[in-house]
Amino acid sequence: MSTDAHQAAPDTLDPARRDAILADHAALRASFAAGTTAEVSARLAQLEALRRGIRAEEPRLVAALAKDLGKSRTESALTEIGVVLQEITHTIRHLRSWLAPQRLSLGPLLAPAKGQLVREPLGTVLIIAPWNYPVNLTLGPLVAAIAGGNTALVKPSEVAPATSAALAHLLRTHLGPGWVRVVEGAVAETTLLLEQRFDLIFYTGNSRVGRIVARAAAEHLTPTVLELGGKSPVFVDEGVDLAVAARRIVWGKFTNAGQTCIAPDYLMATERTLEQLKPHLVKAVRALYGTRPERSADYGRMVSTGHFDRVLALIDDEKALIGGSETADRAQRFLPPTILDGVEVDDPVMEEEIFGPVLPLLVVDGPGEAIERIRAGEKPLTAYGFTPHRAVEEEFAARTSSGSLALGLTLAHIGVPGMPFGGVGESGMGAYHGRAGLEALTHAKPVVAKPLRPDTLRVVTPPYRGPRKRLLHRLFG
Repeated sequence: MSTDAHQAAPDTLDPARRDAILADHAALRASFAAGTTAEVSARLAQLEALRRGIRAEEPRLVAALAKDLGKSRTESALTEIGVVLQEITHTIRHLRSWLAPQRLSLGPLLAPAKGQLVREPLGTVLIIAPWNYPVNLTLGPLVAAIAGGNTALVKPSEVAPATSAALAHLLRTHLGPGWVRVVEGAVAETTLLLEQRFDLIFYTGNSRVGRIVARAAAEHLTPTVLELGGKSPVFVDEGVDLAVAARRIVWGKFTNAGQTCIAPDYLMATERTLEQLKPHLVKAVRALYGTRPERSADYGRMVSTGHFDRVLALIDDEKALIGGSETADRAQRFLPPTILDGVEVDDPVMEEEIFGPVLPLLVVDGPGEAIERIRAGEKPLTAYGFTPHRAVEEEFAARTSSGSLALGLTLAHIGVPGMPFGGVGESGMGAYHGRAGLEALTHAKPVVAKPLRPDTLRVVTPPYRGPRKRLLHRLFG
């Protein structure tokens, strides 16, 4: 993820505001301790209430997303609201089976005995959400938290203020205060929350703030799920259908004006392939967003002038194959879909995650060099490949490390509720969605039971001599 406003700062909250936040935290911990979330039927009821609430508040959410990010109703349905509704439906359908105890084999030494793995709630969790997909990436983790039987304190991003307010209204109106509470605000509120003890912190954002969250969590030995980001590469091999590949890459890159943690950050191909691919990329941009993207109902806006300025500074107009700074409009937070040709590894646009509508094109001599460039950097949240060769796909899978690897597509895999999603290394830790979300927001507790008679465990207790000693040496020697 790109930079956001969450960072460590002195507490500037007035006493009443501070007391209210601490009271919300205490109320959620007390509610969990009272067993409010223990029954699976109660969790399912809250998930159903969330589903009804989203449908009831959809016009408010859509309007907020349009105000904050320029998202169309269709894009909001596709990438925000619809994804969460699918996640809820999938979770409701499978929750009881996911929570069913799993039988454990204890081996002959403990026989006769029984063992099983049961999933227990963690307690009260903190969800710190980002601004780029503020509905999806706030409510997705919340679904897992509720399904796992936790209470949750939700902190939406102040960088998308209209959506933060809409989410707060949704959760306060439609979910029980014993399950979920919302704290809106900025740095001071986040700082105070991070000082409190939670049973898990779920943070989505950038690695700089991820480190701040991890340090704060360490004070209480609190586990974390960190969904971060990085420079997700895409490689286009010789021999692929370039028209289809270009359309999929352009869609994945410029959805939400490029403000997507798994957007293709830069594109690599041989010089020959790039020369053939470039007209298809230009054609795809015009097919998706027209010759005047600023007039397209389907093209978003930068979330703030600060983010606009940051990404604008990365654009070298002399290398712009399409787009560039000439049609940029700071007042409207509009940056056109921009493709930069002839980019070198040491250019400024390659130094950090772009997180905006700029796609650099880099020449490589083939898949081998592309793999080495990926391996030379931090592990990305996602890597993409377009190749007709199974051997190249297998080489990318075996020799690169990323949160996920998508071959022949971009972005769409994030919407699959049954697929774990998460980072590795600099791009994050932990995964969620579907069953993976339940596993991340619960503790897998082994439960072992052995009768007192017959007392077969006497074989492992001292004194060790004679047949008992020989048996133990055979078993463990």
